[in-house]
Amino acid sequence: LSFKLSYYNEYKSYLSFRMYKSLLRPVSTALQCRSMANVPIKPGTKYGGKTTVTLIPGDGVGPEIAESVTTIFRHMSVPIQFETISLNKDNLKDEGAFDAAITSLQRNGVGLKGVLNRSGDFRTHNLELRGNLDMYANVVRCKSIQGVGTRHEGIDLIAIRENTEGEYSGLEHESVSGVVESLKVITEEKSLRIAKFAFDYALEHNRNKVTCIHKANIMKLSDGLFKRCCEEVSKLYPSITFDSQIIDNTCQQLVINPQQFDVMVMPNLYGNLVSNLAAGLVGGAGLVPSKSYGEDIAVFEPGARHTWMEMKGMYVANPIAMVLSSAFMLKHLALHDYGDRIISAIEKVLVKGECRTRDIGGNSTTREMTRAILDEIDVA
Repeated sequence: LSFKLSYYNEYKSYLSFRMYKSLLRPVSTALQCRSMANVPIKPGTKYGGKTTVTLIPGDGVGPEIAESVTTIFRHMSVPIQFETISLNKDNLKDEGAFDAAITSLQRNGVGLKGVLNRSGDFRTHNLELRGNLDMYANVVRCKSIQGVGTRHEGIDLIAIRENTEGEYSGLEHESVSGVVESLKVITEEKSLRIAKFAFDYALEHNRNKVTCIHKANIMKLSDGLFKRCCEEVSKLYPSITFDSQIIDNTCQQLVINPQQFDVMVMPNLYGNLVSNLAAGLVGGAGLVPSKSYGEDIAVFEPGARHTWMEMKGMYVANPIAMVLSSAFMLKHLALHDYGDRIISAIEKVLVKGECRTRDIGGNSTTREMTRAILDEIDVA
């Protein structure tokens, strides 16, 4: 599609120069945001043709579900070399560990990450990890899974979350004793960027609708800006239906009629709420993967970010969310055969229903679930 320059002059007064240049490109081309979501990054490789990927097992059950991934990859001879970084609550004050994680992810361009503990000061490290790497887009797909009994069927929604600002900007202070102010930061440039990412994602994945989630009826300036940016970007995509919903109504609609949603785009905090709620609708935190994108980096991790510290060392956690995340990582790296085989094996295990961890109604252990997945891979 080609657009006349005069069409864009209406927006030039408020678009940043960088976004203005980006919007001048035809929608049909591989725009920067969309290419980050769909074109495999080509990170450095080690001798022997193996791609080096950063692995951060994280806290709680993270090392146990990361073990499932490494076990499966080793069994399949996946050409991946993990560079494991120990970043967890045990080295909370060790800035060297955090710097090592940043350096590794910057060098490799692709990472697989467990959930980091957010208690105390470590929550700041979570924010810094996204901020330093500018991983601005978090994508969570919540889809009904055959073999997993839930109240609703036919769910297939994409929650796209702006990942670097909003209430998660971390700007809080106590102005006077007993009075705390927390600043919510919404910027035009980042709102346009995530809106553009969402529409490009919808276009590339043959999705029909994008819904902007907001609270502009109350936060008229901040959420009003976000909503307005989504509306303006939507005009560049006439083939995609656009609508908007207030966040509280969205939560109600998700539990009443989740099938109405397709692609959803929202600021940071709302994305956290919606992705966790939607994960519960399709079976829980143990089943939903996610991915976060920056300009030249992609990090894959469970979609519902829970460490399950109380289950650490018990090997009862469901590894499927982490294993699915690793499978989508392989597809991102153009190792489609390996990724598809893992996804197919998981689907077969769930349909058979013979192996189920506690969260989906069974008593199987983490390692038993891993073994069941391997058995299906061997049969294929």
